[in-house]
Amino acid sequence: MLSKIIRLGLTALIFAYAIYEFFEGHIGNGIMLVLLSSLVLLTYFRHERMILALWYMRKQDMPKAQRQVEAIKNPEKTLIKSQQAYWFYLKGLMEAQTNMNKSESYLRKALNIGLRMDQDKALVKLQLAGIAMSRRRKREAQALLTEAKKLDKRGMLDDQIKMFKQQLKRI
Repeated sequence: MLSKIIRLGLTALIFAYAIYEFFEGHIGNGIMLVLLSSLVLLTYFRHERMILALWYMRKQDMPKAQRQVEAIKNPEKTLIKSQQAYWFYLKGLMEAQTNMNKSESYLRKALNIGLRMDQDKALVKLQLAGIAMSRRRKREAQALLTEAKKLDKRGMLDDQIKMFKQQLKRI
């Protein structure tokens, strides 16, 4: 994958060539090159592997989503900060099935970097509450559940939050 600097440099070169084409009188070529440079700039802000991984997650195809996330070798160099948060978010959700320690660290990194959507933050807090409950940390789990409930403005996680609260009563 191309690094961030290479993507910006390529965008600038294509845009400069588009301006040259406009001055030469080749308007159609200039317009096409401007569109091409905007496409390359779009991949700077929205990494193509991350888009595919999120799409596969929505389709419930975890192996393909995991392959897309694993294909990004160096997220610090390849992704911008908000995309790094979603890389850690996806990595944490996938690790939750096998390794709780890694999952917790990835999810906490995602929260620290900053997820954009409140719904994603609520899901991360819910996952962290589940991890805290499995380790018998009742206070931390309750705090995370109340934060998740505040962030879940659409009520999509209400059933899961109620289920976790019932399990907390048993602890």
